[in-house]
Amino acid sequence: MAREPKYGVTFNGWERLVASLEANAQDLPQLETYRAQLVEMLAVAREIQPHQAAMAASKQGASQRLKAVLGEGRKLANFLRSGIRQRYGNRAEKLVEFDVQPLRARTRFVEVRKPTVPAPAPAAETTGTTT
Repeated sequence: MAREPKYGVTFNGWERLVASLEANAQDLPQLETYRAQLVEMLAVAREIQPHQAAMAASKQGASQRLKAVLGEGRKLANFLRSGIRQRYGNRAEKLVEFDVQPLRARTRFVEVRKPTVPAPAPAAETTGTTT
């Protein structure tokens, strides 16, 4: 599960900074416009945070629903494929149309032999007679 971001530390730091700037406004007049921008950003961020949390919860619920629908859909698809096999038979090539692998005969390996060359006949032995 993903960790939920916590912005409290940032928000608290901004609030302390704004409070310090307000307390020392006379010493830092050049930063007054930026302080006002930070106050506005803090308000917007506090407004967005609950919306983000709601969206995260909504996303989790949608993910769970999607997982459940996918599981039921897989079961239904398998049931339908079984029905298609029942109707057409396990070996029908029509099954390919439904993305179902038909049961096919094994291809047999036929060994191709080279014709053997007959061995030469042994030479006739001579018995010692010379002509």
